[in-house]
Amino acid sequence: MQLLGNVLLLILAYLLGSIPFGLVVVRLATGKDLRQEHSGRTGGTNAGRAAGLWAGVATALLDGSKAATAVWLVRAAQPEAFWLHVAAGLLAIVGHNYSIFLIERVEGKPRLRGGAGGAPSVGAAIGLWAPSAMITIPAAVLILYGVGYASLTTLSIGLTCVALFAARAMLGIGPWEYAAYGVAAEILLVLALRSNIQRLMQGNERLVGWRARRAQRLAASSPETPASAASESNRTT
Repeated sequence: MQLLGNVLLLILAYLLGSIPFGLVVVRLATGKDLRQEHSGRTGGTNAGRAAGLWAGVATALLDGSKAATAVWLVRAAQPEAFWLHVAAGLLAIVGHNYSIFLIERVEGKPRLRGGAGGAPSVGAAIGLWAPSAMITIPAAVLILYGVGYASLTTLSIGLTCVALFAARAMLGIGPWEYAAYGVAAEILLVLALRSNIQRLMQGNERLVGWRARRAQRLAASSPETPASAASESNRTT
């Protein structure tokens, strides 16, 4: 019975992660189908592009909350089952990236759509250890502001979790299983952002924030810049 209960908890974690809050928020705010906007992803970054800053923030908060809730439920049911806590967080990320509620057929084959997993990765970490929010969120904001790439910011989240939970484990105040969460979360983020990583390596990934505005001003002020270069900062991810 305990095994069945654990399986049901993990299924619930995936289903919670699968809730496409971005799709709902943007639909309510603008009437648009977020899957048809920009990158087509349903996370906070694309919601912000499609419906403005507050829609993006609301989506990110809701996406983080669903992953945190999934972990909290499992922790409440199995307080000492650290691997189960980790599995719940990871399944919430998987649900977000590959939502059962966003299934579609492409060339006759079923495909699950979703986001890239950034906000749920932070949310699951908060579920594992609530004060992690005071490290993961400021670190992500600083990286986004400094480098101007949302994809690189998202990729940094798993690495921050690895460092944070490994440090706690080495100090004897946290389980090593939680450090493994950071490693697995990073793998999921890399898988979701493969195309963005390729564009980063090619040097044509889309900039956001002040760096994007600066690039647009430079492109507009340069008489020798071709129109294609001026539109480069509008490349979607």
